[in-house]
Amino acid sequence: MAQSAMFAGLVFDEQGRPAQVTQVGETACYVVWDDDFKRHIDAGEVDRQVLRFMRAQVEGQRDIAVKTMLDMLGKDDIFTKAALESSINNIEQNVGQPIPEDARQYLGMLGLKIVVDFHGTVTDIQMPASGIVDEE
Repeated sequence: MAQSAMFAGLVFDEQGRPAQVTQVGETACYVVWDDDFKRHIDAGEVDRQVLRFMRAQVEGQRDIAVKTMLDMLGKDDIFTKAALESSINNIEQNVGQPIPEDARQYLGMLGLKIVVDFHGTVTDIQMPASGIVDEE
């Protein structure tokens, strides 16, 4: 159970309404409507599904993704590469770690939209149009 919702502001119900974020005890929840009833969905479960999807997207282009990240960091050493590889392998362990507000807003402006049903199943993830491009 997560104490914060990683993708607050980026999660929507199947009718396109933004999910609210609230706390139930210490657990962060996305709130979506089911007719006239508010459903509280464990944010950690939704965030874990999104991170699995993102990891799968990176896996297909892992070498390019790691090279791009190394270039962005301005580093090309084996230790930084190993740290990036480990981060990709363990991405699901980040559930509950807050993403900074400005980063979430930027992702929203790029077009990231996560759609969930009232059971908490991610039914669609709309990714930004431009992804990792192989320049070779």
